[in-house]
Amino acid sequence: MYLTTLNGTHGVPDGLLAAMFEARKRIFVDLLGWDVPVLAGRYEIDQFDDPRAIYLILSDECGKHLGSARLLETERPHILDTLFPDLCEDAVPKGPTTREITRFALDPRQNARQRRRVRDTLVCALANHALASGVEAYTGVAEIAWLQQILAFGWDCEPLGLPREKGASLLGALRIAITHETPMLLASAGLVPEPLVAPHTIRHAA
Repeated sequence: MYLTTLNGTHGVPDGLLAAMFEARKRIFVDLLGWDVPVLAGRYEIDQFDDPRAIYLILSDECGKHLGSARLLETERPHILDTLFPDLCEDAVPKGPTTREITRFALDPRQNARQRRRVRDTLVCALANHALASGVEAYTGVAEIAWLQQILAFGWDCEPLGLPREKGASLLGALRIAITHETPMLLASAGLVPEPLVAPHTIRHAA
């Protein structure tokens, strides 16, 4: 399993980013029915997919997308402060060491066991990325079923307010503190990542 870290871009790039945007369309539009922009009928790309976004992408040896997540800076417009600030009882957490996790995606063409392995690997990769990048906390917005899973991962995670109905969904916001103990806490909760091959960073200009 390969982990690639990429800086995003507008438009449709080649390779892994294209595969990720296609997978996001299958998951969030075709499967979940979200009303979000779709480019060229194939790619789910919104206003937050700009050159400052960071993507962690897991792929197989053939470059097939397995799972991914987008990280947004919180001192710039992001989903929690732009679309759902009322999910926070207090002020929306922001700062140079806080990132928002969005578009956490597990390719639906995998079976349940494969998705679990990719999920655990991606969660652990997020923790390791934070430690390597000076990120001290993640925030996020999630539907209630996914929110309950995130809270049960064993890391230092807390809701930012009570869940609220948004259309047909019940959404909640959360904050995850990342410390050097986080990988151990995840392992203690049973999240065992797959070995990662050739982690690297690719930067794409807008």
